[in-house]
Amino acid sequence: MKVGVVGVGYVGLVVGSCLSKLGNRVICVDIDTKKIQNLNKGILPIYEPGLKEIVETNIKEKRLLFTTNLKDCVTNSDIIFIAVGTPQGEDNKADLSYVTAAAKDIGKYINSYKVIVIKSTVPVGESERIKKIIMENQTKRIPFDVVSNPEFLREGSAVNDFLEPSRIIIGTESEKAKEIMLSLYKPLESKNKHILVVDNRSAELIKYASNAFLATKISFINELSRLAEKTKADIKSIAKGMGLDPRIGPKFLRAGVGYGGSCFPKDIRALIQIMREHDCSTHILDAVEKVNEEQRFLLVEKVKSLFESLNGKKIAIWGLSFKPNTDDMREAPAITIIKELQKEGALIRAFDPIAIKEAEKIFSNIEYGENPYDTIKGCDALVIVTEWGVFRKLDKKKIRELLKEPNIIDGRNIYEPKEMEKLGFNYICIGR
Repeated sequence: MKVGVVGVGYVGLVVGSCLSKLGNRVICVDIDTKKIQNLNKGILPIYEPGLKEIVETNIKEKRLLFTTNLKDCVTNSDIIFIAVGTPQGEDNKADLSYVTAAAKDIGKYINSYKVIVIKSTVPVGESERIKKIIMENQTKRIPFDVVSNPEFLREGSAVNDFLEPSRIIIGTESEKAKEIMLSLYKPLESKNKHILVVDNRSAELIKYASNAFLATKISFINELSRLAEKTKADIKSIAKGMGLDPRIGPKFLRAGVGYGGSCFPKDIRALIQIMREHDCSTHILDAVEKVNEEQRFLLVEKVKSLFESLNGKKIAIWGLSFKPNTDDMREAPAITIIKELQKEGALIRAFDPIAIKEAEKIFSNIEYGENPYDTIKGCDALVIVTEWGVFRKLDKKKIRELLKEPNIIDGRNIYEPKEMEKLGFNYICIGR
């Protein structure tokens, strides 16, 4: 099938590349000339496991093209995905300016029946607004349908999430658009039994509802971890016991420094605004957001409790991205933690396997280590913020030797307290 993707950010790049891998001819368009030039050379703007190989292979096979020519993308595609960003705007609402611009241009260049697929995360009712904008910008009346098709791509495993999806949500009232979308996703049928066709508004709300519920699980277990710590219980054991209940499940019940990234923070704030606009109470989601914010400061307080003053103390930070297997630092807990420690006069030396280049855009006043060992040498404490797999496999005796003081504040509970105490560490974790 002939597919166009408007917006070559994280979602658009993954969606376009994976659709080309399924045998479709895909044109991806973006206004960023430098990004497009690099992509056509196989240079990616993001780190995502497995994505670079897919891009390179399908460019070579001429199934994947990157361009700045939106007219070419629209006129030569039967299905057009809108995958532009919807960042947090004023009053925490989703900024829809990029979506609006894309819809206007699609309306201007549409030359035959198209299925316009909204992949961006948008508020309830946006598909109707997009339809109206496209119609208003058409030079002559050409039929089209608008489909809501929310993405459920997790950074660090997005390729697998697309090719082996847990579910595919298709929001449409058009039988013709429904059949085209089912045909597009047919290669994934054997790997996915959950293709759900609903109305547009329900599809739009499913994405917000999913992210909000997962964030609620994270904040719930984080709040409970504070009680576990004070009562000398073990939050890992508690989470395991809870997770054995099939109605609850173990995923997202891991105590730590809270959630971050491009989706949960902005989507929860946007959902809160949508609910308020419809005169709905937001008690639960307000609490979810408050607990998440508090959790970052909780880790800072644990560091401060070790010293009379942090002024001049050297603090090592392991992990900068908001989660492993990505270089994304949007709303990363590490940002808040580092800034708060710096306010107390601490000197920061940090390491991340992938995200240092992104961190350098945010921090110009911290030192970066070449590897985990180099980072902790001579430091008064080590703070673990992101649970990269490499940190689990390191020589703990060597860590003990390199640290000036044997203080580890583990914001992700990656080690076992009893083992760390036997090795001579002052090991402080979350809820254990």
